[in-house]
Amino acid sequence: MKSILTITLLLSTASLSYAQSANAASAKNFKKLSWLEGTWDRTNVKPGKSAHERWEKDSKTKWIGFGVSLQGEDTTFLEKLSILVKNGSIYYIADVPENKTPVPFQFTQVSKQGFVCENPTHDFPKKIAYTLEGDRLEVQISGDGQAMDFEFVKRK
Repeated sequence: MKSILTITLLLSTASLSYAQSANAASAKNFKKLSWLEGTWDRTNVKPGKSAHERWEKDSKTKWIGFGVSLQGEDTTFLEKLSILVKNGSIYYIADVPENKTPVPFQFTQVSKQGFVCENPTHDFPKKIAYTLEGDRLEVQISGDGQAMDFEFVKRK
């Protein structure tokens, strides 16, 4: 009986230790996203159209944002975005009109120059990559052999 109790205690301690280290790693990686804050104007849009993303830090574990496309002053597309730490991982959440519920993409890479997040079960996109180059931001969404590129510059 003592050996079962000892094994249970050791497994519980190891599990708790792993969860704490995963949360610490996520919190450390989450801090690398500070460059994201602000408004990013899209530069590769058709004439007569404009688009931008806006991001702000909501808490130590959550960013909130939105993406909007306009034709003149009329909104043609709006997406609600968030990035949050949940269960020791970082997720990018996209809430777009085409989907019944918000779609989570789990971060697979993060650095001070960008991140990659993926959801292999989603129809499109399956992968979202943000890459920072100076005051320019390149975003690529991809999956199933298709890719779309979005180019942004940070609004001053």
